[in-house]
Amino acid sequence: MNYHLKNIPFRTARPRSYGLTMVMDKGMGLVGAQDFLSVAAPYVDIVKLGFGTSYATANLKEKIKIYTDHDIPVYFGGTLFEAFLVRDQFDDYLGMVKEYGLKHVEVSDGSIIIPHMEKLGYIEKLAKHVTVLSEVGSKDATHIMPPYKWIELMRAELEAGSTYVIAEAREAGNVGIYRGSGEVREGLVQEILTQIPYEKIIWEAPQKAQQVYFMELLGANVNLGNLAPSEVIPLESTRVGLRGDTFNLFLDDDGRKRANHG
Repeated sequence: MNYHLKNIPFRTARPRSYGLTMVMDKGMGLVGAQDFLSVAAPYVDIVKLGFGTSYATANLKEKIKIYTDHDIPVYFGGTLFEAFLVRDQFDDYLGMVKEYGLKHVEVSDGSIIIPHMEKLGYIEKLAKHVTVLSEVGSKDATHIMPPYKWIELMRAELEAGSTYVIAEAREAGNVGIYRGSGEVREGLVQEILTQIPYEKIIWEAPQKAQQVYFMELLGANVNLGNLAPSEVIPLESTRVGLRGDTFNLFLDDDGRKRANHG
């Protein structure tokens, strides 16, 4: 940080095991990625090249190198994993991951139906080679899972070898753990947290109100995902109480009184 302020909450430092910020890159150019990292690299823990954008991105290896030169792991979106799988190309997928030197993958079933035991098998196979993040939840807004099912799936995927489970929300933040309006399904979230350690869950939270909800619930070091590159510095400011939405969250009692009464 550039200067000292009292009552700034503790933030984990890279390489973090929790307090992660996962960024979704949907096609940023090489110069844009370098510019982004020039100011935000200390706060970026993982970069996802969203859905199938890696298929169409020119200079892909060069782009991956920009991130890995900053010790930031890159992985391809879970939709790409599903695209290979639905075409019966799992071995090709694993070969492609190795070709690009990726150390992380996402295993998801948000767009296609994969029997859960089969999904666990893919997690186990991939975990022998790379760090696995597995996504739970459907991209279909009409497919509502009860809380016990979320817990059951998350627990099984962690046991199968996933390092983190991702709570699905899509890039817009309007399915899965959210209602169509973007409102958090609070009962679902809080029930999940009775059984699954918060350090092991990455909550997709592209909207500011969603990010603030999770900070109020779990503190500055909650794992958050699907952040646009332009939102990383604002998010870090929000995490440490330097944005209006969380201004009072980490102040001591005297500070809160001054804030509330001018």
